[in-house]
Amino acid sequence: MVTIETFVRTVVTAQPQHSLGEIARLMDQHNVGAVVITEGRRPVGILTDRDLALELGARGTSLNTPAVRVMSTPVTTIDRKEGIFDITQAIRETRVRRLPVVDEDGVLVGIVTVDDLLKVIGRETANLLEGLAPELMVL
Repeated sequence: MVTIETFVRTVVTAQPQHSLGEIARLMDQHNVGAVVITEGRRPVGILTDRDLALELGARGTSLNTPAVRVMSTPVTTIDRKEGIFDITQAIRETRVRRLPVVDEDGVLVGIVTVDDLLKVIGRETANLLEGLAPELMVL
């Protein structure tokens, strides 16, 4: 059965006072496109590779600028008990590509990305089509 746990991956985090340069190095080191900004293990913001590109390149923001000054906040999260429908609804409504996953206490436990969803949905669609192929081959 496909559940939210199918999509949840380890999330890279930083603190609000970490600099944009430090966050860029974390993204490079872990090969991720987003870092969740946390306080007390709870997400308070998020910074994406696009955010960094715009801040550092287009706006000329300093590498020493703390994350808290440019992070997206409040961050949209999803409860670990939610299902795929809830995830896709949240992505559609908020127009974000990444959703930090929290437990019942609001503690960060992972992250779900659109790319992860597309991989699993694509695999499940292929399985469905393979199972229905004989019935779909009507001339």
